[in-house]
Amino acid sequence: MKHFDVIIVGAGSIGMAAGYYLAKINVKTLLIDAFDPPHVYGSHHGDTRIIRYAYGEGREYVPLALRSQELWYELEQQVNEKLFEQTGVLCFGPVGSKFVDETIASAKEFSLPFEVLSGKDIKAKWRGIEIPDDYLGCYEPTSGVLYSEKIVRAYRKLALDSGATLLTNTPVTNIEMKEDGAIVSAKDQVFSTDKLVVCAGAWSGKLLSELNLPLKPTRQTVAWFKADEDLYQSSVFPAFFVDVPEGKYYGFPSIEGAGVKLGRFDDDQPINPDDPRLEFGSFDFDEGDVRHFLKAYMPESAGKLNQGKACLFTRTPDGHFLIDQYPGHPHVMIAAGFSGHGFKFASGIGEVLCQMTMNGEAKLDLSLFSLHRDSLQSSVRK
Repeated sequence: MKHFDVIIVGAGSIGMAAGYYLAKINVKTLLIDAFDPPHVYGSHHGDTRIIRYAYGEGREYVPLALRSQELWYELEQQVNEKLFEQTGVLCFGPVGSKFVDETIASAKEFSLPFEVLSGKDIKAKWRGIEIPDDYLGCYEPTSGVLYSEKIVRAYRKLALDSGATLLTNTPVTNIEMKEDGAIVSAKDQVFSTDKLVVCAGAWSGKLLSELNLPLKPTRQTVAWFKADEDLYQSSVFPAFFVDVPEGKYYGFPSIEGAGVKLGRFDDDQPINPDDPRLEFGSFDFDEGDVRHFLKAYMPESAGKLNQGKACLFTRTPDGHFLIDQYPGHPHVMIAAGFSGHGFKFASGIGEVLCQMTMNGEAKLDLSLFSLHRDSLQSSVRK
């Protein structure tokens, strides 16, 4: 039985980052993934992700967002590849939107660069947007877009170059917890480890079924539409997250002529991740809902459908992440339930998982992500 200092189950965005940070400090690390990352079965699928620092989901996220951005810049330099596009990010909605209000409050509390804009101001600044004059917005000029699949490849290369071992297309079939480690079975192989990190995305709940973690895998879709490039190209138009009466939507400017990309954040289609994937277009809603949004709010971007993709979110009941030690086994870390907004933090979470694994605690406050928070206690086995 081959032994490792640390085994990471799930080598997607967060697992691959954690693997790099561990291998970088000469920890003998094994990464195991059921597929071959980057791949279409992870929440990193779909080319791009938004990074915002002013955070409508809660100001507690801001320090982690800022540290993650420092690490994204560092990663760009290490691999000499562009991984971040500073497009700025615009958030808007009707006056009274809790999401917009919290975005503004978090920007103020942390003295972030931002502008508060009325609907009239927004329309004057970006001619491609049509919203009521009395809407409220927050614009962050220093935030933007991450190239998610390039990032997973970059961390993969650095992890391997630093001495990590990676097993791909190797589903983990069993995890046996020990007082001083764990035994991990994967296909016909068995490994022992002193410490374990489980960050297997939509499969985390299944692998840790004894904990009854409140994780719900969902099918999510995104679509790219032909747009007026003079209005919507990334040099003149921001990424955006909006809270409007129809729902919560997020989108990207047209990058290299790909068209405006749009998805819906609050859409909820529970799935079994082991079932065959229903590709984009399996339902009329896949295109129809986001097209309706564009026609209403960004009409010159509602051209022909260029492409659509389906990916996975894994949601928690309160939308906050799970990052904590396994109850009763402090040598086992759990990172799961990133609820569709976790990718931007992958670098920072990889770093804190390294710290927790090796030192027992993280340098940042992670109490919001505790398994023992009140909103989860009715589900998680103590």
